[in-house]
Amino acid sequence: MHELSVAIGIVNIAEKETKKANKTKVELIELEIGSLSGVELDSLEYVWNVAVKGTVLENAKKKIDYIEALAKCLECESVFEVKNVYDNCPKCKSYFKNIIKGKELRVISLEVS
Repeated sequence: MHELSVAIGIVNIAEKETKKANKTKVELIELEIGSLSGVELDSLEYVWNVAVKGTVLENAKKKIDYIEALAKCLECESVFEVKNVYDNCPKCKSYFKNIIKGKELRVISLEVS
């Protein structure tokens, strides 16, 4: 379950940024997670409490902005939603595309005190 390592990475970022701001705890953390990021939200939620125990995030509220994936076809240039990396263009059926969004895994903001 790689979601535990993702959660620990988020904790490390929060610890570092909180220390930079000379604060001791996080009130709110906002994350951006794309549908093609490889992170299962249920699994992340399952491991979250274990990962944040005893850290600056222990009592923080968590807000997740879930980003649905979009791609642009390299053949006909239409933009379309994708559920899987291997989806083809619904207009011309080409498999050649650029993923525009949906791979995000970011800490957007921290409210510290």
